[in-house]
Amino acid sequence: MYDLLATIRAPADLRKLDGEKLQRLAEELRAFVLDSVSKTGGHLSSNLGTVELTIALHYVFDTPRDRIVWDVGHQTYAHKILTGRREAMKTLRQFGGISGFPRRGESEYDAFGTAHSSTSISAALGMAVAARATGNKRHNIAVIGDGALSGGMAFEALNNAGVIEGIRLLVILNDNDMSISPAVGAMNRYLARLMSGKFYAAARQAGKQVLKNFPPVLELARRIEEHAKGMVVPATLFEEFGFNYIGPIDGHDLDSLIPTLQNIKQFTGPQFLHVVTRKGQGYKLAEADPVLYHGPGKFDPTQGIRPAAPSKPTYTQVFGDWLCDMAQADTRLVGITPAMREGSGMVRFEQEHPDRYFDVGIAEQHAVTFAAGLAAEGMKPVVAIYSTFLQRGYDQLIHDVAIQNLPVLFALDRGGLVGADGATHHGAFDLSYLRCIPNIAVIAPSDENECRRLLTTAFQHHGPAAVRYPRGAGIGAPIERELRGLPFGQAEVRRESSARTGSRIAILAFGPVLHAALAAAAKFDATVVDMRFVKPLDLELLERVARTHDALVTVEENVVKGGAGSGCAEALAELGIVRPILHLGLPDQFVDHGDPARLVASVGLDAIGIEQSIRIRFGDLQAQPRLVKSA
Repeated sequence: MYDLLATIRAPADLRKLDGEKLQRLAEELRAFVLDSVSKTGGHLSSNLGTVELTIALHYVFDTPRDRIVWDVGHQTYAHKILTGRREAMKTLRQFGGISGFPRRGESEYDAFGTAHSSTSISAALGMAVAARATGNKRHNIAVIGDGALSGGMAFEALNNAGVIEGIRLLVILNDNDMSISPAVGAMNRYLARLMSGKFYAAARQAGKQVLKNFPPVLELARRIEEHAKGMVVPATLFEEFGFNYIGPIDGHDLDSLIPTLQNIKQFTGPQFLHVVTRKGQGYKLAEADPVLYHGPGKFDPTQGIRPAAPSKPTYTQVFGDWLCDMAQADTRLVGITPAMREGSGMVRFEQEHPDRYFDVGIAEQHAVTFAAGLAAEGMKPVVAIYSTFLQRGYDQLIHDVAIQNLPVLFALDRGGLVGADGATHHGAFDLSYLRCIPNIAVIAPSDENECRRLLTTAFQHHGPAAVRYPRGAGIGAPIERELRGLPFGQAEVRRESSARTGSRIAILAFGPVLHAALAAAAKFDATVVDMRFVKPLDLELLERVARTHDALVTVEENVVKGGAGSGCAEALAELGIVRPILHLGLPDQFVDHGDPARLVASVGLDAIGIEQSIRIRFGDLQAQPRLVKSA
């Protein structure tokens, strides 16, 4: 089935093929991507859309000497397959397997690690300048999607690149959010070849030289050229940045892509190629619903994705329902998402409150300051954002929200280990990077119902607040429909050690890891506290527990460095209380991708791991004199 594909062990093999075989290779490669992702899960629609573009790039350019930087990176499965990782695709996004994104340590063909958007042009520009500085004639290509181009960082890079001379930089806009109109056909192919060819470039430069002594005529010629090109292509914007714009061309037409890239390869200076592709290309179900097939789990490609049986609601669904209910109760509520409507659970909210729903695109910095502006005028903005993506708006969080103490609620999804997307997407740092900011409340609910109630608490708070919850479903806690909050800054004891054994160990748990802590505590007859608030801490309860127990254990699905446990230790130091403390959380390293449960176990945050850590640290506690009297 994959006879031709099986012969491609590296791009050098690809470059030996003629046009007819390249088309056959594209068919086999697309079929392999579909078959592979259906078995492992992963990103599908975007990868089906970049098959021909990937083949063309590796055919024309001398990779890995020439650098290709793929923006976001979830569109690189065809790239991985063609660069020696076809057999490894069966391990995609699995524990110990290959990453779903480019990774420098995985292959010399992965020129730059990318998993957050809008970074490719900056990275490729840096590579181009480095090549110029060393006299290297290699080419540097950034492949960026139309969604990623909405990120401000991409335009910052375009603005910088346009004024740097003597570089070999090609930016390819992979425009997959529009259908290929009749205008993008034979005429556009001809224009793309013409505009990328030597004759056009030479004639254009000669015309400038002839007319340079006649500025009014030169300006007229420039305007005529821009308007003539503008009638068929949106050239003006990118040419104003200093790029030579080419396109748009059909990104699924190898007979157009390859000669156009070959022509562009001849020139120095910033080049901009606009290609139009279709998400899900070649698989009708994905073409019809590219969002559904964006990141599916395992499925039968002959049947397509079937609706899952009803199960426990996810935290994301809990948030989405709460958002709609609170919007009904308070007309000041405004919902904001940086291009994550489905992932953040805001589909229903958009349908019910379209005038209060704002998708600002892949622009996290703007999302945060936009919310600050709304709050400054008396609105109650809720920013639904992944933990890993809020990192990109950190400066705005401090300067535009926290310093001004504005009531912006951050619904922080994907807190903790998220699984197959790995280190770039784990919400590993939010408790640390949030709790050090003055004015902001940081809240970690332990189950679905507590999440709903603490969202209400945070929304009613007169200042910035972040409610942090994980990906996926919780324990199946019954959810109250009433919009009823919990006391602000108050923790709750969920398990008391018995009088028979005395108060020896207390576990302070932050977030859903509480339930693993409760299971471990049963082995020691330990006290367990659902802390709920990382900031402000419940100092009264913390002091009482510390004074009545011999040792404390803090547990969080966040890095230990500077996390919630560190906050507890700082508070106890201020109170003058000295107790042995064991801090359990994520290690001081980037955790790789894999099944979430396996990852949690690998870092010792399941019940067994918590129990073992306590035994190792406090196993001899029973043989020691008690520091405190029994209750």
